Parts: sequence; C-alpha cells; structure tokens
Amino acid sequence: MSLYQFRLPDIGEGIAEAEIAVWYVKPGDHVGEDQCLVDVMTDKATVDMTSPVEGKVTAVHGAVGEMMPVGAVLVEIEVEADAATEAEAAAEARPAAESVPVAKPLAEPAPEPQPVAPLAAPATRHRARELGIALESVAGTGPGGRITPEDLEAHIARVHKPEEPRSAPRENVTDIPITGLRRKIAERMEQAHQRIPQITYVEECDLTELEALRGELNEEGGERLTLLPFFICALVRALPDFPHINAHYDDEQNVLRQYGAVHVGVAVQTSAGLMVPVIRHAETLSIRACAKELARLSTAARDGTIRREELSGSTITITSLGPLGGIATTPIINHPEVAIIGPNKIVERPVVQGPFVAMRKMMNLSSSFDHRIVDGHDGARFVQRIRRLLEHPALLFMD
Repeated sequence: MSLYQFRLPDIGEGIAEAEIAVWYVKPGDHVGEDQCLVDVMTDKATVDMTSPVEGKVTAVHGAVGEMMPVGAVLVEIEVEADAATEAEAAAEARPAAESVPVAKPLAEPAPEPQPVAPLAAPATRHRARELGIALESVAGTGPGGRITPEDLEAHIARVHKPEEPRSAPRENVTDIPITGLRRKIAERMEQAHQRIPQITYVEECDLTELEALRGELNEEGGERLTLLPFFICALVRALPDFPHINAHYDDEQNVLRQYGAVHVGVAVQTSAGLMVPVIRHAETLSIRACAKELARLSTAARDGTIRREELSGSTITITSLGPLGGIATTPIINHPEVAIIGPNKIVERPVVQGPFVAMRKMMNLSSSFDHRIVDGHDGARFVQRIRRLLEHPALLFMD
C-alpha cells in the first residue's frame, strides 16, 4: 500500500492560494476515482477538487474558511502501489493548470482526524449564517447527509422560539466570520479604495424616448430588453473617442493598457455576494444578443454555475441597483480598470421644456473615474456623450 497526497493544484491566473469552502469526505471514507473531495474558493469562483485515485481517506487538512497555498496537501489517500505509480505518471503528463499530486510511500501515521463541515448548498449556508445557526446542529436528509433548505426551515420551526415582544430589549450579539466570496469582495473594495484616487460625476438623463423604444421592442417579442443592454451599446459607441477610459492602469509599472475590445463587467447581486460576470466583445453584439448574453451570465452567477473565466477580464464595469436605485450612487472602480458607470432609478417628474412643463422619465447617471488617468473634464465629456446617445436612442443604431 502507498499513501497518495492530494495537493492543491495550480488553478491558473496567478492564483497562489485558495480558501477551503466545503469538505465532502472525512478520514475513513472510501473514495472512487473522480469523486469530489472538497470545494475551494478563489477570488474568481468556487472550484471542485476531484480524486484522481481510488482508495481510503486517512486524513484531511484545512478547516472550512482556512486559506491553503498552492501545493499544500489537502487529502491523504491510502491506495494500491500500482495506482500510486499510475497517478504519478499522469501528474507528470498534465500541464500545470491541470496538475495533480504525486504519491509517496506510507511512512508516517496519519494526523488526528479533523472535523468535516456539514454538506449544504451555498444559499443554505448563507441563510444559516444570517440566522446565527450552526449547521452542525441541523439534521440533513439529503444525499450523503446534505442539509437541504427544507431541513434548515424545519430546524428553525422546531428549535427557535417566537420573537420577543417589540418592547423587550434585544441584547443578543452575533459574531459572523467574513469568509469566502464576502471576504474577497471586502479585500477588493479595500484595495480599490486605497489605491485609486477616484472622482465621481453625476449627470441627469431624460430617458423618455429610450423607454418608449424599449417598450416597442419588447412588444415585438424575443429576448426581453432591460435598460442595461442599451447602456452597454452606448458604452461601445462612446469608448472609441475615449480610449484611455477603456483601459487598465498598472500603477506598479506605470503603464496604461488601452483595449480595442470592449469587455463589459456587469455587477450582479447573488445570495453569496456581489459577482461581476463579463460580457466579452460587446462591440460585436446587437442589442438583443447583448440582452441574451447578459441574461445567461446573470442566471449562471445566481445559481452558482458560472465559470471562473466568465468572471474576469473586464475593461470597464456597469453597476446598477435597478428599481432599488436612489438619487445617485458613488460606485467604486473595479481595479485595475479606470472607470465605472452606475445607472440609478428612473423617476417620472415634471420638467420645464421651453414655455411648457411636461412629464418626463428622468434618471441620474453616476460615474467614477481614476483621477490619475481621467481628468474631470474628460470624464464629464464621456458621460455627456453617453447621455446624448441615450436621450436620442436612434443614434445607437447608426453606422
């Protein structure tokens, strides 16, 4: 018999470490080839780690929420000597991004077994954290003891007492570890705030004509059009005249990398936190094609099936709170980009037009720019160009 050490492989894009998200095995379990061992989370996505060998798990390393470097041993599996040799040969034949660990002779006793996290979907874990419920106390009825949303609700109904009367003081304090995607979001926001001296500019737009056009197009059928595809189309039209805005700034090398392609990141709220799927080569898409791709990426982000490569590579970002949007926002730039656009809520209100007063659909368009690259004058000109395209939507379809 030999001991196979499954190590955290190099999963590409310069990622040096990953966070343990969910354990699916524990010491003593028998695992088959290609069986899922553990989920790890990078700053891009959650990745399944599967076993390249069949054998008995003797030890697992790393608690849920712990950061593990590339190359660290995650799982030790007792295997037949021939299987270990084959796995070692396969590892040498794989490229770095698909590397798997190599086996070594069984020489040391396995460490003490570590606790294994209960099996549950990310949305179930998120709800449990919000309520301050330890999943270890919930009985799972799903496959392999997985805790389903129904299991969690049944536990709440059985264990939790009704709320105290409104007049009763609330003394409870709950400490919630910031892990996983929430921690990655916090780190990226802190990095952007510390490194980018940003200027925010807000302009008022009259979207009455655009909303009328959108209504007409939706009546014709096909992919339903929200406002965002029109904003993306406006960006595509405006950016060629402002190439330094469709760019990344490497502030360590003092290099501005301008892009001809327009890869638009669109901030999407999910149950696990904020994700930014990327619509690639938006300059090649029609309004309806853009709407279709936006719908596909948003659905994949919310149900957890989005691929890691679909969450990176944006050159400019749009963030919108939709109907929840207020009067204005001060969006934070997605580093290393130099600009972000933030549509706000549409409000119908009276507007003076010459000698008349008319009801118009008005919206404030927020924007932020890296002031090291974009001067306030250029930022204002860029937003004014977008405003003109949105207020006269026929211009979006002109060659």
